[in-house]
Amino acid sequence: MSEARRTSMSGSGSGSGGAKPEHEFHLPAGPWQRPPGAAAGVSEQILAADGSGTHTTALVRWEPGTDTSPSGVVRHDGWEEVYLLEGSMRDLTLGETFSRGFYACRPPGMPHGPWDSEEGVTMLVITYPEATAGQ
Repeated sequence: MSEARRTSMSGSGSGSGGAKPEHEFHLPAGPWQRPPGAAAGVSEQILAADGSGTHTTALVRWEPGTDTSPSGVVRHDGWEEVYLLEGSMRDLTLGETFSRGFYACRPPGMPHGPWDSEEGVTMLVITYPEATAGQ
């Protein structure tokens, strides 16, 4: 597809109000970092984010043996979508294990976790704020 066609399909490319930058296929080169407040063994690679950090797409990796029990059940202010790419994680509240191919879509405030991962897990995580009236 031509650059002109991509631009016409996506608008100007500059976007506004939560817009992420435009990226064609590429190999992500961002660093893997431990997110603030995350359990030991958790790291993320940001793939795309808006300027405010409220709209993000990231790869999140939990090393084998990661346990989020100290954080207890968590809730987020915005939406969170999670797709498990490899490995598995166990929801300690539900007593269920989820593995590659499982998907979750969590609205703001939905309780989930805590979790542990014996073998480790890698997931695609997309977050965005709750829509306000008029959006």
